[in-house]
This record gives sequence, C-alpha cells and structure tokens, in this order.
Amino acid sequence: MIAQVIVDVAVKQTDRIFEYHIPTELEKSIQIGSRVVVPFGRRKVQGFVVGLTEKSEFKGKLKDLLVIVDEMPPLTPELVDLSQSLAKDIFSYRIKILQAMLPWVMRAGYRKLLVPNNDQAKQLPFFKGDPIDLNKLTDLQQIEKVHQLLRNDDAKIEYLVENRAKKKKENQYALALDSTEYTKIYNTLRQNAVKQKKLVMDIIENAATYPKSQNKLEKELGLTAAVLNSAVKKGWLVKKAVEVYRNPLAGFEDDEKPKPVTLNEQQQAALDQIASAINKRRSKTFLLEGITGSGKTEVYLHAISKALSQGRNALMLVPEISLTPQMVRQVKARFGNQVAVLHSALSEGEKYDEWRRIRRGETKVVVGARSAVFAPLDNIGLIVIDEEHEASYKQETDPRYNAKDVALWRSRYHHCPLVLGSATPALGSRARAQKHVYQLLRLTKRANNKKLPQVNLIDLKHVQFAGGQFDLSVDLVAAIKKRLEKKEEVILMLNRRGFANFMLCRECGFVLKCPNCDVSLNLHKDTNSMQCHYCGHSEPIPQACPNCQSKQIRFLGTGTQKVQEELKELLPGARILRMDVDTTRRKGSYKRILDAFGDHEADILLGTQMIAKGLDFPNVTLVGVINADTGLWISDYNASERTFELLTQVAGRAGRAEKEGEVLIQTYNPEHYAIQLAKTQDYERFYGYEMHVRHEGNYPPYFFTVLISISAKKEQNAAREAFRIKRYLMQHLGQETIILGPSPSAISRLKNKYYYQILVKYKKEPNLNKLLHHVQDSAQEARKYGLSIFIDNEPERIM
Repeated sequence: MIAQVIVDVAVKQTDRIFEYHIPTELEKSIQIGSRVVVPFGRRKVQGFVVGLTEKSEFKGKLKDLLVIVDEMPPLTPELVDLSQSLAKDIFSYRIKILQAMLPWVMRAGYRKLLVPNNDQAKQLPFFKGDPIDLNKLTDLQQIEKVHQLLRNDDAKIEYLVENRAKKKKENQYALALDSTEYTKIYNTLRQNAVKQKKLVMDIIENAATYPKSQNKLEKELGLTAAVLNSAVKKGWLVKKAVEVYRNPLAGFEDDEKPKPVTLNEQQQAALDQIASAINKRRSKTFLLEGITGSGKTEVYLHAISKALSQGRNALMLVPEISLTPQMVRQVKARFGNQVAVLHSALSEGEKYDEWRRIRRGETKVVVGARSAVFAPLDNIGLIVIDEEHEASYKQETDPRYNAKDVALWRSRYHHCPLVLGSATPALGSRARAQKHVYQLLRLTKRANNKKLPQVNLIDLKHVQFAGGQFDLSVDLVAAIKKRLEKKEEVILMLNRRGFANFMLCRECGFVLKCPNCDVSLNLHKDTNSMQCHYCGHSEPIPQACPNCQSKQIRFLGTGTQKVQEELKELLPGARILRMDVDTTRRKGSYKRILDAFGDHEADILLGTQMIAKGLDFPNVTLVGVINADTGLWISDYNASERTFELLTQVAGRAGRAEKEGEVLIQTYNPEHYAIQLAKTQDYERFYGYEMHVRHEGNYPPYFFTVLISISAKKEQNAAREAFRIKRYLMQHLGQETIILGPSPSAISRLKNKYYYQILVKYKKEPNLNKLLHHVQDSAQEARKYGLSIFIDNEPERIM
C-alpha cells in the first residue's frame, strides 16, 4: 500500500505529491489526513497523507513511511480536498494551506542535531553530555569545531521532528479498597490526624463520586498534595494522571436560563427560507440584510437549532475577537456544552483542546473568527458569517484565503445553506443578491419595534472645542454630561490608538520616523515610548529634537489615549474604560472590559473600531464618533464603503432597548456622501451611489482584481522586478485586461523593505491563473536575490 504525501517543505520543487511505501504494521492505522514523518533526502520531515493507492508509476524502490504522528488523523478528507482547491486559487503552496488548517502547536518543529559518525568520534569530549542542538549554538569556537567535524566526516546532521502539541493532564484519585474497609481505617486514625480523617470520611460518605481530581479534593476538603500522596502510599487510593480539556468557556456560565424568544414576522419569514434549505440539504447562499438591532442573531440561533434538530452541526463566524465574548455567551446559553470556540485570543493549549473536541465529534456548534472556517467539523448543516462585510475575513499573509470563499466551498461540499448577515453588506455580496446568485432576506425594522437612533453631524470646522486638545466639541461633551446625569452609558469611538500621531520640531520641521518603515512614530503615554504600528519598533520619548536639539517639539494628532486623558479632565467623576489594541493584549482582556461595562462598572466605553460591531448594551443611549474622517481619505478604492459601514455599525449601538438613542458624529467633511448617508442609515441609496462610482472607475464588483506585491531591501531591485512581471503579463493578457502600475505602495518601505505593486483588473481572462502560477514559481528563484513576490487574489485593500 502506498501513501501520497505533501511534505513540510514550502518551495516550488516540493509543491507536489511524494509517494512512500506503507509498512505492513502501519497499514491499519493510516488514513487520508494523517500526519506522518517521512525520510526526505538526508533528513526526516513531517507531511500529510492526501491519498492512498495500491500502485505507483515510480519505477524505483519507494522509501518507507516512518511514523504516524496522531492516533486520529488531524485533517478530514474534506479539508484535504479543500486544500487542493484553494492552492489553485490563492497562489500558495499546498503545505502552507494544510498547516493553516491546524492549531499552531500542531505545526512541525524541527531540531537540528549534530551526532558522531564513527566510533572514534563518539569518544570525543565534544559529544559527551546532552545532544548538540545546532539551532542553539552561538559560541564561535564551537561552531568552527562543528565545521571541522563535518569536513572530516566525523559527524553528521540529523533532523528530529518534534510535536509541539501537549495534552493537559491532571491527577485523579480512585478507591483502592472495598468501601467497607474505609470504616475500619477511620476508626484506627489518631485524633489529631484531621486531614486524613476528613479524606476517609469523604470516601465513606461519597464513595460513588470517586475517582476525584486532585484539584477538587484540595478545594472541597482543604487537603494538600502531601496528604493525598500519603494515602496512596498507604494503599487507600490509586493515583492516575488523566487527560483533561482546557476550558476557554469558563466564566461564560449564566445562572439565568435564556428566555424563549418569539420571532417577529420578518424574522420568521427569513428563518423559514433558511430552514427550508436545511431540510432539503441545499447549498444555497442567503444574504440576511437587517438594520442594526433587527434581531439577526436570533435568526441565526433559531436556524442553528433547526440544523441540530436534523442531527447536523453548525459553524458560525464572527469578524472580531471583541465580538466573540458576547456572541459566545448567547450561543452557549442556548446550546450549552455543545459549543466550541476558536479565536486568536485563546491560549495555544485552549485552541488545541477545542480543536480536538471538534475533531472527535464532541461538539455540535463552533463559534470563532476567521481561521475557525477550517474547523474539522463534520456533517455541517448550516454555516453563518456574521458582519459579512468585514475586511478581517480576508487573511493578509500567506495563505491569503478569504473565509467567505472557504465557507462557500464547504457549503457546497456539505449541501447546506450559508447565511451571510450584515446591516451594511459588502457591495459584492449585495450585487450578487441583486443578480439572484444569493437570495436576499431583509429585516427592515428593529426587533423591539423601536426607532433607529437620531443621528446628528457636528461640523468640526465651525464648532467650539471643550478643553485644549481640539478633539471633543462642546456639543458632544454636553451630550455626554446629560447622559451621565441620567445614569445612562456612552460609547465613544475614535479609530486611532495611541496618544499622538507624530512628533514635530517647531524649529526645523523634523518629524520623528520609524527607522525601519516609511511612517512617523506614534506617542504612547502608557508605555512612555514612541512606537511604530507596523513593525513594532519602540524608542524613548525624545525631550529635544534629534535633528537640531531644540526643545520646541510638539506631539500632534490624536488617539484613544489622549481622548481618555481629556475626558478625565473634562468629566472628573466619569468612569472610563478604553478598548483598543493596547488595552486588550492580555488574555481575557476583551471579556473583562465588556463584562465590566455591561455590569455598569463604567460610564463611558472609549475604543477603536473594535467596539463598533455586534455589542448590545441596553443602557447605552449615546454614541459619539470623535472623528469620522480617519479612514475617509486613505488611498483605497473602498475607503467610502468602509467609512459608511463603520459609522452605520457604531450608530447601531445606541438605543437598542427601551431608552431612546442618540448618535453624534464629529467630522470635517459633513457634506461627503458616505457620511451624509450614514447619518440617515440609508444603505440602499449608498449602494446605488457607490456602485456608480465603482462602475466609473472599473473597480469591484464590476471587475475582478489581483494585487502583485514585490519587495526588496534595495528599491531599484523591487522596481526592476515589478516592471519585468508587468512586461510578462502584458505579452500574454488580452487588451481588455487593465494593468495598473508598477508603483510604490502607499507606505513604500516597511520593515526595511521597499514595496512595489501591480494591480490587474479583469472581467474574463482564462490565461491569468496559469500566468500567475508561473509568477509564483519564479518567486522561488527571485528569493535568491533578496526579492519577495506576493500574489493576493481579490484583495480587500489596494494601497
């Protein structure tokens, strides 16, 4: 029997199937999707079995497969097929896609060891003690010794494949004797053996509850490890280490049972359409367009119940980690321990355990962010993507997949419906619904029949500012005070973190820039540093201009830190929580902040765009947007769409319960159509206007796009390669295809590399996929000269 294996070597030459003979003793254990260790040249590497066959066309002798890593194949046959399909469309090596489907701890780790090659070398002092790990060797004399041993053939290099995945274990204690024996033991114990008596009495009274975990015995009975070890030595208990799952859903338990929700007429009509597709096992795509507060989540939950009642499973994606706590709480309240959660804020151990629960079929519902689309969930009856317009569903590093495309593929594979939900659908999704590729379901009124909040614009060109920072207008501060007096809550959004955007010298005009990137450094007061938001470079805050030594330096621009400081000065009694990348780095911080705000431990929640979507707090009656223009004028074709979506979404956080809501949007561009239409929350008019703009500019959804990025340490090398690629494409593509560039990226230097880009726009180009795969293959050769080439199919950002 022969295994077809994709090996863990991500280069052009190995991006194909290699065949290995399966030893007889492994034949019963191996399956498609198994993770294996195989010999590859002079080393051993990890790989994935993507096929099994009886015959090979290879004329020589096949090498034997060495090890099957896992007791259960980590990948399902479905995910193996998906990896092959994706590799054709997203210009990534297949091994990269297969690895992306697994938790990080399950990706291969390799140790490079130096071992003696003959008996004489074995006697050398150099080889006495621990194995020599070449990855950790830094001493120059030792490195030279290694080279000498290799040159003389006295040593060789061996590669050890490591499995990083670790199971969590805890000690459990089982009864070693008949239950009647413990009464006799109790009567022989000394009066002062308090802990032992407590343990034996618990055994007598609760024998049926054993085995018990060490953690439980220590907490319930106040015992120590020494007491338990003593009981084991005396033959009272048997100690055993057993595997347990880490629980990322700890803290999501709610004593109150969810109240049954009766859907309104529009919600029920939408659910009926989705339920029909579930019953008929149809891979139909629905676009659920519902205004903020219209009850889309309830439609999702009822549809999931329908899928589960059919004996099938459900997958639900949310765009932001900040949304996950509230969404998980609702899903867990409805479906209990059948729910698994996957997102990047979990520890590696938690991700591994949740992933294994899913793979073992111990869960029915998976909720998570982008990468959860690869969850090894079988028998899927429904897939839901909430806030489907979000750019975060597109992976921006290799492999550059779009979770929506993957979900469409899995929907077809499982013959189940896909529900895309949003108050502001992506223009491409809405256009497909217009052409009946997707079925449009609309929710036009709020679930509680309340009106949408009143939205007013504040023109920052003609207002008086409160305080001296020119961030908060008098009108906005007055509105906040009014809400605080009523014991109501406020959400404020500024989509820019940090304290100030740049440092300017008033004497010479010097701006402090990142040494690695073509951007200014941002001031962060909480860390007393100037930081680059692209490469992470950090340096102390200067006290004088580094260029002319003048003390006349100013920190200009604004961020959430500065606004928080200003709010404390203007509203001394207000309790303020800040939610941005800087305050949510630690595990569980999202949940802690949102729980505190939900429990009325703060009056104001200030944050970046992560607070704009999905949050539901009944006591929030005012939403303020501090500057609506932060993303309006960036050099991207969809800047207006992103601005409209963000403003509409954040406006929807106000007045979601009984109290009426109000929204105040501060802007320097109140006449811009994206801001005007966000004020009236008129998605249909925005859709019509923006589609006209896209048509005039030959942009999506009227054209497909591919972005080719070329980077190098020397700018001329990046430019030269970009022009070479453009000439190659122009020779082989039709005249209808538009090729823009090459041009420097909007930020031309990042992490000490210069970036050039080419944008290809086309409607139908049958040769393009083949040509781009050729460009991808040529990138392997270009890498020798310090060049990197990336191909992004249907990019979310063109900058």
